[in-house]
Amino acid sequence: MFRVGLLAFLDRSFAVKLLVSRDVQPENSIVRVGDVAFGDGNFVVMAGPCSVESEEQLMQCADVIASSGGQLLRGGAFKPRTSPYEFQGLGEEGLRLLALARERFGLGIVTEVMSEADVDLVAAYADLMQVGARNMQNFALLRALGRCGKPVLLKRGPSATLKEWMMAAEYILASGNPDVVLCERGIRSFDSHTRNVCDIAAVPAMKEMTHLPVILDPSHATGRRSLVTPLSRAAVAVGADGLLVECHPNPDTALSDGAQSLTLDQFRALMMELPCRILKS
Repeated sequence: MFRVGLLAFLDRSFAVKLLVSRDVQPENSIVRVGDVAFGDGNFVVMAGPCSVESEEQLMQCADVIASSGGQLLRGGAFKPRTSPYEFQGLGEEGLRLLALARERFGLGIVTEVMSEADVDLVAAYADLMQVGARNMQNFALLRALGRCGKPVLLKRGPSATLKEWMMAAEYILASGNPDVVLCERGIRSFDSHTRNVCDIAAVPAMKEMTHLPVILDPSHATGRRSLVTPLSRAAVAVGADGLLVECHPNPDTALSDGAQSLTLDQFRALMMELPCRILKS
């Protein structure tokens, strides 16, 4: 009897239709972040430094991003670092600087939330709450973000399958928040030539399976600024809904991820290469 009951339970579990799937919602979801929309046929460019380091650094980035047609400003106030001795971010002071940049340049804010305990604090400043790759399966955090009332940018974990990525998004939707944007940022491989391997096929594959918008982060996917622009072109070609790109006034002195950050001139050049339909009107 126990075995029969267990099999019946498993059958019901696998028969559940996921909220993130096109079986439940065939049409594309549109996720709105202020006046910016993901999934409506336009292409959203989010850019900024890996870490918020100072007011001068952040305002230089925000000025160029806004004037070049970028729509959202990314910047880390809390940074998950492999080593505990590396720069961990400015914390709430970084959030205050991001809010100041939004006030000055009209760019919505994208920033990472690292723990369930920080959700309310980050939500008080951010327009789009980012879940980093290391936290993709932090289920307590995902549930809290499902209740936070703010859109969520969910990065794929470095060793996560597409199904696992979808199930992570399901935690957020099942907790009451339908506004999730998925971000492919590269997966772990045996080859060390690039920081990660950019799984460009994941973008159209996920768009077949889920109605949620899917974007690409070519900075983390490659770890090399020379490869960011080619991968950005590829994102447009495969139908991504946008880009998440790192840039810095002086990448060689950046406190984190300088090697994968575009200079501000390189960011301007990238925006000129992208199809005019994606630029801010």
